[in-house]
Amino acid sequence: MNAIDRAHESWGDSLPDWVRVLAEACTTRSQAAVASTLGYSATVINQVIGHKYPGDIDQFRQTVEGALMGHLVQCPELGDMRADVCLRHQSAKFSATNHLRVRLFKACRNGCPHSRIRGHNNG
Repeated sequence: MNAIDRAHESWGDSLPDWVRVLAEACTTRSQAAVASTLGYSATVINQVIGHKYPGDIDQFRQTVEGALMGHLVQCPELGDMRADVCLRHQSAKFSATNHLRVRLFKACRNGCPHSRIRGHNNG
């Protein structure tokens, strides 16, 4: 059974577009290649397609929408950027050696509407 058929079987009528796109990507490339593109393991890809992922499905969705669907968000520092790139910036550790990384670190923690960092933007 290919990834698309498995996604349809696992998600049924509630199959979201982003899971369909993920499954389609896994049929044209290997699951490992898609996992590498997204920054997740092949196991996570398999769990999502099988509707059994126990992790933060919303963050995974945003990663897929950015990396595979080109979904953009408006960064207060950089303007339009893919949603997956935004998530990567949010998880980057502080580095005082690059002024842009300092600005992004602060923006991600000071009211950016796309921030998923707990305690900094709970809106």
